[in-house]
Amino acid sequence: MEDTSPPPRHPVDRRPPWGPLLLLGAQHVLVMYTGSIAVPLLFGAATGLSHATVALLIDADLLVAGVVTLIQSVGVGRVLGVRLPIVAGAGFSAVSPMILIAQQYGMAAVYGAMLAGGVFGLLAAAPFARLARYFPPLVGGTVITVIGLSLLGVGTRMVAGDDPSAPGYAAPARLLLAGGVLAVIVLLMRLSRGFLGQVAVLVGMVAGTLAAVPLGQADFSRAAGARWLGLPEPFHFGAPHFPVAAVLSMCVVMLVIFTESTASMLAVAEMTDRPLTTGDLGRGLAADGLSGVLAGAMNSFPDTVFAENLGLVEMTRVRSRWVTAVAGALLIVLGCIPRLGSLVASLPDPVVGAAALVMFAMVAGVGIRILRHVAFDGTSNLLIVAVSLVAGMVPVTAPHIYDRLPAGARIIVGSAITCTAVSAFTLNLLFNHAPWRGRRTQGTPGKDDAPGTDTATQRPGHSAAR
Repeated sequence: MEDTSPPPRHPVDRRPPWGPLLLLGAQHVLVMYTGSIAVPLLFGAATGLSHATVALLIDADLLVAGVVTLIQSVGVGRVLGVRLPIVAGAGFSAVSPMILIAQQYGMAAVYGAMLAGGVFGLLAAAPFARLARYFPPLVGGTVITVIGLSLLGVGTRMVAGDDPSAPGYAAPARLLLAGGVLAVIVLLMRLSRGFLGQVAVLVGMVAGTLAAVPLGQADFSRAAGARWLGLPEPFHFGAPHFPVAAVLSMCVVMLVIFTESTASMLAVAEMTDRPLTTGDLGRGLAADGLSGVLAGAMNSFPDTVFAENLGLVEMTRVRSRWVTAVAGALLIVLGCIPRLGSLVASLPDPVVGAAALVMFAMVAGVGIRILRHVAFDGTSNLLIVAVSLVAGMVPVTAPHIYDRLPAGARIIVGSAITCTAVSAFTLNLLFNHAPWRGRRTQGTPGKDDAPGTDTATQRPGHSAAR
């Protein structure tokens, strides 16, 4: 008798029971929260904004990140959203250009340029996705590796402190707390193969926060003065302005965000064994473009795929996009309840930093795993990886090396991720796609083809989105 039962649903589309679903979603929020609010804090400090204005930027940041995460996870028809377990958040690639625009043209120009950049992103998403054949595992794996490595310093500074001359810098209590969180996470991941192992990061952060109280490392007093309810005020800085130079700068930033998101989406597709078509990628990039439009209106920041949560998907092996959809809904709630958001922001830095270190290292590990699909023997691919790593890690190891360059040049070379992406992309074209090389590569993918496939840079039978 013919079997007429429907085929089993892909793990990406399965919804866990509500209890685990909420806990797993909350874990994603806690993992990305501090990294997300670091962007408005850094931008506010650099532009001299008041505490109240920075708080508004944080609320707007969480709200926009929640909306975009929900769209990326659930999708909007055949228009927006990649429909993968992705958490979106404000990336650091936009911070430097925004600061330069604010200093030269004012805050209204920052968000006018962001609006224009977002519209550009919506229009450029589909054409950019068709270039995905030029983002094989060689390029994507190198970019993902540098994303993880370049962020390790952020986690380390959260554990030890920002100022080495401060009396409490790298105090034994901070190191002990961070080490305890790491130990809890590792032990749970090693000893538990069930749900407890999947929420190991959440359990580690809760245990670390409880341990921080007697150690004097916890302070939740800032949350007491925050409002209970409130929505960010649209166009807080007045009617947007559109200086040409500022608009062009944000359009470049959007292309950088696309490059980063493309590598991350291909990595998530591989981790979840969900083939990624060019149409899927285009819809995911369009959601990034929408984040620029929303950010320009709501005084926020353009979003990209958050590396921390990419590492969390790899660690927990929970591939359901409904988990990240819940995370998006929780972020929207946090953006509308400032006191709750402030409470989460008050988690001890060593606790959050320890969890972040694990996630960032996992991201680097994912990049290395992607690179194992690359054919190195008899090719120049090892040279491409090596030079791209150098280009990316120079601004990490020597943060002030490009300070004397023009502002426009610093936008590109001052970012580890941008340097790596530009270098890997360009060198891959030069060595593996230049006509004089005589190498044969697959044609440009159609709308139903998996992007990121390049016979010159990977072993037969593998693709970036397997």
